[in-house]
Amino acid sequence: MSEQFVNQNQPCPVTSTEQIPLSNDFTPLVATPVVAPTIKIPVALAEPTLQIVVESDITLSPAATEIKRVKKHVFLNQVKLVPVRFARIDGTDYFRVTRAKLFVAGHIRKNIEYASSACNGALQDRIADVPFSGFTELFFPQTIGGPTPILGISEFAEANFLNEVTQMDARLDKAFFQNLVKYNEQPYGELVAANFFELDFSPRMATPEGTFSKLREKIVLELTVKVLQVQQIRLGAGSSVVTPVLPGLTPPATPVDPVVTPPTESC
Repeated sequence: MSEQFVNQNQPCPVTSTEQIPLSNDFTPLVATPVVAPTIKIPVALAEPTLQIVVESDITLSPAATEIKRVKKHVFLNQVKLVPVRFARIDGTDYFRVTRAKLFVAGHIRKNIEYASSACNGALQDRIADVPFSGFTELFFPQTIGGPTPILGISEFAEANFLNEVTQMDARLDKAFFQNLVKYNEQPYGELVAANFFELDFSPRMATPEGTFSKLREKIVLELTVKVLQVQQIRLGAGSSVVTPVLPGLTPPATPVDPVVTPPTESC
């Protein structure tokens, strides 16, 4: 009997394999000099921390006598930037966004572990998704000289013609159309951090050995998100954002080509 008891408490066997050492050598690299290369990368436009306040009721079945632990995570469904103010980029028909609304929506996933009234009962688990949504206002640039969202506005134009025979009316069967469509990089968001401040309680106070089947929660969530947009950046001593100049109909704020002044003749 003693031998059988000892064998039952032996650890489970584990199979392992001894790894063979591998050699490594330095790989030589050749650097090719490039003067002010232009790269296309995500640019961080803003990193706001939003305060979200949520209140909800969660039912517990079977009823609980004590809350043991609550774990929380945030899942975002959308982070959308809606521009409302613009400033022309000199020499182009593109615009910098100077003010925008940031819409955020998602849910808090709560994992609640609690004890029921059963004697020596197992811990119960309740998973609940608490939705939230809202918006905030952002101004760009967030720092002096910082990046801003860049958008190109599409254009449509139409030219009509005079009846070349009578010179008195329009030709309805003849028209010229011009349509310039600019395809922009969509600003997007990334989840950075979530800080929870939470109060959970039963709406009806329970006795020490009593039960409660509803849990009311008040959550203050400090949610940090990053807003980005893919842009072209020219590297160098002074890095700059590269914006294309397209042959659109909207005249640029300043001439693209320098104005040449004809020489004056001497008397």
